[in-house]
Amino acid sequence: MTPNILAPASDELHTILTNQRNAFLHDGPPTLEQRRADLKKFKLALIDRRNEIEEAINTDFGHRSRHETAIVEIIGVIEGIKYLSSNLKKFMAPSKRNVALHMRFGSARVEYQPLGVVGVISPWNYPINLSLMPVVTAIAAGNRVMLKPSKFTPATNAVIASMFSEIFPKEQVTLVNGDGSSFSKLPFDHLIFTGSTSVGRSVMKAASENLVPVTLELGGKSPVIVSKGYSLEKAASRIVYGKLLSGGQTCIAPDYALVNESEIDAFIEAYENSVKAAYPEGPTGDDYTSIVNEQQFGTLNELLEDARTHGARVIEVGINPGDASKRPHTMPPTIVLNVTDEMRIAKEEIFGPILPILAYHSIDDAINYVNARPRPLALYFFTEDEGDKTKVLNRTTSGNVTINGTFAHIAQDDLSFGGVGESGMGAYHGIEGFRTLSHAKGIYEQGSWNGMDLLHAPFTKNTDRLINLFLH
Repeated sequence: MTPNILAPASDELHTILTNQRNAFLHDGPPTLEQRRADLKKFKLALIDRRNEIEEAINTDFGHRSRHETAIVEIIGVIEGIKYLSSNLKKFMAPSKRNVALHMRFGSARVEYQPLGVVGVISPWNYPINLSLMPVVTAIAAGNRVMLKPSKFTPATNAVIASMFSEIFPKEQVTLVNGDGSSFSKLPFDHLIFTGSTSVGRSVMKAASENLVPVTLELGGKSPVIVSKGYSLEKAASRIVYGKLLSGGQTCIAPDYALVNESEIDAFIEAYENSVKAAYPEGPTGDDYTSIVNEQQFGTLNELLEDARTHGARVIEVGINPGDASKRPHTMPPTIVLNVTDEMRIAKEEIFGPILPILAYHSIDDAINYVNARPRPLALYFFTEDEGDKTKVLNRTTSGNVTINGTFAHIAQDDLSFGGVGESGMGAYHGIEGFRTLSHAKGIYEQGSWNGMDLLHAPFTKNTDRLINLFLH
């Protein structure tokens, strides 16, 4: 089959959407067996294309660790498919609800009905996972899907389009290239967007013209707090993993670290040692990922230059960090000290292998620093103190939290995933994802006798007695 990859004009996008909606209305909601069969086809297609996917992402990034691609992109989606397939019967089952006492001969339930056609706008940083997890969730919920991926990953997009064309008719799942603005103006039944906060505002504004509900997975500056006395070696090792995975180009990467003022120097040493252990070949090694393109690479360098200009100390760490210049748009692991609020690096999401390290005096100071900024997509806290853990969890608000680790919450398929405030709204993992892309239809079946019959005109003294009973 010809790869189903298009760059259509606005009217053509409407035609594709109309054809999908008509097919949905004609065929009706897919059965449990049909949905599981579609998910199985999806899983097998991903496994068959492992090498193709790894090569395509490597091409789009200039260099992307094949291990990272296998673990985070391919295995991440396959595990999500397994989770949805095994839980789908439970998710689809009607939910029995209580009936009011005076209507007790009737019954009430909620049935989860597919919405229809779901639009997905995905980013470049994880072009398989962040494109396909919303798609498989929409399929599990019984919907048709139109996917608009990032223009920065053309090789990966071509693989996805080829896979879609092989396993789905275009009236069910299709990929379109082109203008995200036109796409977000379509009258979908739901729209999922993953990307920056600024673009998310534009997407939400465009979708509002058609009253399309949106799920926004955005980003922001996700903090990591290291409690005084916690093993710095353990914390640094896990922070390095979360920060340098895919070259730091992760929406839930630790954006900055808050470390007790008495342990700053020791933490820096532990962090550099962990970088060396994780990447023994330095920034040109096979498992160290490049920045996606020269534009993003330039933005990161501008952040560093602005920090230097305002008095920050910038330190490249790891083995042979200077070798990064030997590979196109590759940045070595970098830490930034003496960060102040006027620096861009203190305000903008970094999205690269740069870690500002800031000192705090007490846990309350760290909490206040986090709360003085927009709510992040993720928060990480390393501690062995139950009181401090409770305090941080209760007094901060973020999309999700991992305690004594980084990144791991995203791998828990039964957890909801989504932002809050400027880091997003809604969720598309876990049962919450299924329900986001379903309509919860309330149904009441009236019994042979119904107490409400006594509240119909013509009203009598018995009506007054019943009203008084309700108001007692």
